[in-house]
Amino acid sequence: MKATRRGLLRTAAAAAGSMTFGLPMVARGAAGAVVVVGAGFGGATAARYLKRLDPTLEVTLVERETSIVTCPFSNAVIAGYESLGGITRSLDGLAAAGVKVVRGEALTIDTQARVVLLADNSRIAYDRLVVSPGIDLDFAALPGYGEAASAQMPHAWKAGAQTLLLRRQLESMADGGTFIVAPPANPFRCPPGPYERVSLVASYFKAAKPRSKILVFDAKDAFSKQGLFQAAWESEFPGMIAWVAGKDGGRIESVDAAAMTVKGGFGNQKGDVVNVIPPQRAGAIARAAGLANDNGWCPVDPMTFASTRAPHVHVVGDASIAGAMPKSGSSANAQGKVAAAAILASLAGKEMPPPALFNVCYSLVRPGYGISIADVYQVTRDKGIVPTPNAGGVSVRAPTDLGERKLEAAYAAGWYRNISADIWG
Repeated sequence: MKATRRGLLRTAAAAAGSMTFGLPMVARGAAGAVVVVGAGFGGATAARYLKRLDPTLEVTLVERETSIVTCPFSNAVIAGYESLGGITRSLDGLAAAGVKVVRGEALTIDTQARVVLLADNSRIAYDRLVVSPGIDLDFAALPGYGEAASAQMPHAWKAGAQTLLLRRQLESMADGGTFIVAPPANPFRCPPGPYERVSLVASYFKAAKPRSKILVFDAKDAFSKQGLFQAAWESEFPGMIAWVAGKDGGRIESVDAAAMTVKGGFGNQKGDVVNVIPPQRAGAIARAAGLANDNGWCPVDPMTFASTRAPHVHVVGDASIAGAMPKSGSSANAQGKVAAAAILASLAGKEMPPPALFNVCYSLVRPGYGISIADVYQVTRDKGIVPTPNAGGVSVRAPTDLGERKLEAAYAAGWYRNISADIWG
């Protein structure tokens, strides 16, 4: 099992860009125009692979930003081990691949007329539509928190200005200060992300502010890769990190940004730097178009990622309800490829065979110390997307030496480099 998993991780790191995991062959020459909304991991993948699988297809990608700042490796920016420029991806490679890139904000979708309306009042018609809007933060779900409060208590859950704000606050914090992290309940973008953040900030504190403490007030009773993270915290940062589960009063009930306090079952706790990660839901355009359910996420056909709420629309990435697949960049990349193949099959009048799906998630505890979880998924009509038995796994809990952790950190860098090249060029 160990050798198989290591081979899987090595393949994922080295060939993330070319892995399709069951992507079917689809006949070229299917006429039609496809519009993709959102140039993140899911949308940009769908756009590139649509054009790659059928170069004659008209593919238009609508994106509000001039470039994409990735959430993967943004925690390294917060801890001072990476720059924002190092995690910023240009859209020029997609344009060079033949995708028509339109800079603008998609405001509404008329699913009956098959038209996307942009903020500048321009309209783009489609035969098939891919919506990959990512997540919106549900500020209203946490009393006292909102966009204004995030200027004092950054969420840093959308990479960019908030990432840099949190980094500046940590740099300004005095040695001996308290850093509070408040992760949300499931589901949310990147389940291991808050705990990687805690780890990398602890690594920074260990070197620069060794008397500082980190308090993690969690809405959950358990979290992704928990055993691996907590073992690393004990060995690498003894006495620095305290995690409080939801059942033990860790769920944040309200915040006071002016006083820099959070309130929960533990009472009121003041922090010198407070990172509040609020609950999340599908991006606004998906909700406005009626693609989301009452819980704020978008139900899809797991075979094709076609929306179950609107015809000729596919939803991929964090906004979708994808069964056992976590909301991650790797998942979105795999889903974008499946949606591209399904669209081409539909336009050609062919049936889409069941896909296989893959996710790998690397986390850094510190530079040169990586851990991971990987899974292969199969799609069933009765249970949807489920893990394939005896495939994937997690890092060894107690390796004989740290060489394996160093290797996984190298795999993480390789995965990011190759998946970025695959998606954005």
